[in-house]
Amino acid sequence: MSEEGLHVHGAHDHALEHQAEHGDNLSLQIAVFTAVLAAGGAVVGYLGGHTQNEALLFKNEAVLLKAHASDQWAFYQSKSTKAHLMEMAASLAPVEKRAEYQKEADRYNAEKKEIKAKAEELDRKSAEADGESDHMLVPHVRLAQAMSAIQIAIALASVTALTRQRWLLVPAISSAAIAVGLVSWAYLGG
Repeated sequence: MSEEGLHVHGAHDHALEHQAEHGDNLSLQIAVFTAVLAAGGAVVGYLGGHTQNEALLFKNEAVLLKAHASDQWAFYQSKSTKAHLMEMAASLAPVEKRAEYQKEADRYNAEKKEIKAKAEELDRKSAEADGESDHMLVPHVRLAQAMSAIQIAIALASVTALTRQRWLLVPAISSAAIAVGLVSWAYLGG
């Protein structure tokens, strides 16, 4: 007797059919949760990179301004040295030459005032740019922390899918909530 056309419907067949018809709700939830986290992570990564680049641009500007200020201070020192030399020459020169040397010393002293003002302004602008750089790094740090929390949430969601332990979704969702809080803090809380 041949058993070719006979099929016995077993429990495992029923489970497979049920799974095929209704799907695995936990897997679906984890897949959607992970996709949302990945999209959020991409945005947070972009924002973090952007704030870091902005901070580096301000830091670069601060360094360039400081270099220009340093050049001005060297120029100031040069004028100061020349003024001192002319004053010394005026004090040692014969009477008929003293006025000429003093006039040169006065000119150098007048030029020093302009140079000093320019150097001080460049120093001030450098300090402002440096402060702006530091200010830009505050959200960057929070965004980096948020990205770490998102990665932890994704890892916990993956472990949930592998182990089928629903309770692991709680720390995964908590980690995602922490990430949202850190992003909010980065831009709203300063």
